[in-house]
Amino acid sequence: MLALAFKFIKYDRAKSVGIITAIVISIFLIGQQLGLLFFLMGLMGNLVGNAPVQENDLWIIEAQSNNINAVNSIDKRLVQQIGSLNDIEHTYPVILAPARATFLDGKTASVTLIGADAPDFVMGPKTERIKEGNLSSLTTPSTVSAEFFSSKTWNTNLFVDKAIEINGQSAKISVITKQAQAFGASLMYTSMENAIFLGNVSPFKVNIIIARLKPGTDKEKVRNDIQQLFPQLRAWDAKKLQQSTIKEILITSNMGMSFGTLVLFAMISGFFIIGLTLYSSALDRIKDYGTLKAIGAKKSYVNKLIIAQAFLYAVIGYLIAMFLLAGFKFGVAGAGLVIDISPLFALFLLFITLLISIGGSLFAVRKITKLEPASVF
Repeated sequence: MLALAFKFIKYDRAKSVGIITAIVISIFLIGQQLGLLFFLMGLMGNLVGNAPVQENDLWIIEAQSNNINAVNSIDKRLVQQIGSLNDIEHTYPVILAPARATFLDGKTASVTLIGADAPDFVMGPKTERIKEGNLSSLTTPSTVSAEFFSSKTWNTNLFVDKAIEINGQSAKISVITKQAQAFGASLMYTSMENAIFLGNVSPFKVNIIIARLKPGTDKEKVRNDIQQLFPQLRAWDAKKLQQSTIKEILITSNMGMSFGTLVLFAMISGFFIIGLTLYSSALDRIKDYGTLKAIGAKKSYVNKLIIAQAFLYAVIGYLIAMFLLAGFKFGVAGAGLVIDISPLFALFLLFITLLISIGGSLFAVRKITKLEPASVF
């Protein structure tokens, strides 16, 4: 059957090229848009993603916010108060300070200083996201990190020991991170003392308190206890806070709707283009299908023949689309766009390909099912 389906495809080259092109365009657009969306979602939660989160950590922020990127300051005395609770092993204060970086070549950039106590640096960045330099060097006065991929955005060269200014104060880059960028902000990691000095923030305020629980502690119980004792605060599991941040940004920015609409229209257009082209192809070869029925072929056989053609179109189109997506992935990697084509994502795209191709073939199946052999002779 597949051999006969391939012959039908070969003999109708013009329509075959049209169908395969429609599949390639649809799947490439779906893969591209979803890949970009997943990348942006990663950036949205990268304050958590860059941190070496431990399973027994609670992230504590002011109660009004569900977004780690937009938190108000809280009293630093709460660090000691929460740390005095029985189930808490240690508490770490964190400062998020907006600032302006000025480079010696005159370029300026808005950045967010991430300050945490050394040597733990509970906000990161993780070791695997450090391209150059040593995390411990951030304890040196007025030193900060910089993101490798920000150099193109800022149109300036970034390297270790580069002199810069932060809010008018002399500073130096001692660490270069890679893939530690954030959504709508450029992160510069440093020590708590440097963040206070360079960010011009109050030494009596913090933005996040990370509480490390004692081994064997009931995490949910401690979370509820903290929220009852300190109603102005909310304690989060780090991964849930990351998910909440992504969800809130997607909703408030309508980004999820925008990407979802593009993907939906790519699917619908591909479905109808493929369906109508297969329908037209079936009409062109209606005598062949009538002949098959006249010599005893059952309806189910003829229907399977059409579906087999759709399957072959799907496989060919999918392979070409994945090749183009791989090229797109490597093409944008140099700009810091990390498009992850995981096996699960690839299988999802294969499912969508089969859905729109085989689903579209039902237009032709319906027409040929009603065909009577006598009507074509």
